[in-house]
Amino acid sequence: MIMSLQEGIMAAMKAAMKEKNQEALAALRAVKSEILLAQTETGSKEELTKDQEIKILSKLVKQRKDSAAIFTEQNRTDLATPELAQAEIISQFLPAQLSETEIEKVVVETIAKVGAEGMKDMGKVMGIVNQQLAGKADGKTISTIVKSKLS
Repeated sequence: MIMSLQEGIMAAMKAAMKEKNQEALAALRAVKSEILLAQTETGSKEELTKDQEIKILSKLVKQRKDSAAIFTEQNRTDLATPELAQAEIISQFLPAQLSETEIEKVVVETIAKVGAEGMKDMGKVMGIVNQQLAGKADGKTISTIVKSKLS
């Protein structure tokens, strides 16, 4: 039987409580909170789609990594470390991330398929690649690869 994301989060929360792991608990509570917010937005208690779940998890990981980067710039490793730890915990629920080589392959195929020529077509290529690789690759990495291929 395949567990839903919510069931997986609840099981992980219980384990974190038993282990008294406050960092894991904080990260998992944030995920649970975002899922509940997304469900109540639609006005019904229906299950979220896999894509919606991936989008929520990706957003939470990105927020934590961005915060950690800012804290690191300000020499506040005491604040950056827990953010990175939480990002790592949330990442466990995301699909496996693709390597840069795998992302590059998808980008090259997409550029050929849409006949993109130069930076003016970047938006078109980004849209398609982001949709294809949702949750499997970081947007910043995709953007960097698309720029390098189109310039």
